[in-house]
Amino acid sequence: MSDGKLAWKLSRYYLAPPARIATRARGYGLDRIPRSGGCVLAMNHLHWIDIPLVGALSPRQINYVAKIEALTFPGFGRYVAWHGTIGIHRGESDRDAVRRMREVARDGGALGLFVEGTRQHTGRPGEAQPGAAMVAIQENVPVVPIGIYGTQFWKIGNFAPCSIAVGEPVCYEGLPRGGRGYKEATADLERRLNGLFDWLEDVHRRGRPRGLTPP
Repeated sequence: MSDGKLAWKLSRYYLAPPARIATRARGYGLDRIPRSGGCVLAMNHLHWIDIPLVGALSPRQINYVAKIEALTFPGFGRYVAWHGTIGIHRGESDRDAVRRMREVARDGGALGLFVEGTRQHTGRPGEAQPGAAMVAIQENVPVVPIGIYGTQFWKIGNFAPCSIAVGEPVCYEGLPRGGRGYKEATADLERRLNGLFDWLEDVHRRGRPRGLTPP
């Protein structure tokens, strides 16, 4: 096995169960995540716990994109890279990272992108960056918006309940490959993520009933 497949297979046994328990994880619309084929999973980002939360609930391996510092940290970086994570230099043009991101989608993998590019400290989704839209348009694969809620309250010890809501996959094949197309798709994706976040906020307010379908 390669490209993180073995790492993900093993983590289903030793990492996913404690991640689910620690976050009291609940997922809505998980059946909307394609079981095969290239796609971009586009998520908002509130806390580092978002990564194991989504990973534990996802029915398939995710090739996350993370800041390069996470992959160069002694010891931990090798572990992160083993899971197929792509490191990117934030705030600059990183052509090698973009090439690898496109390769994942082109080769039938699920690329995981936190669309703001960094964790948000306001308690809700921030401004989306064009990375997810760019890969989706260039490789003609669907984007799957995933709203995350509850992790903004999570701390070791309080184990606040956390949930994700998966929106309908969306294709942007009709948009031009360039800045204008990326901008239009990114604005649409940002709107969808805010809608999923607001929906989850209401679901949490109602005690997180099971069996609901995200908008």
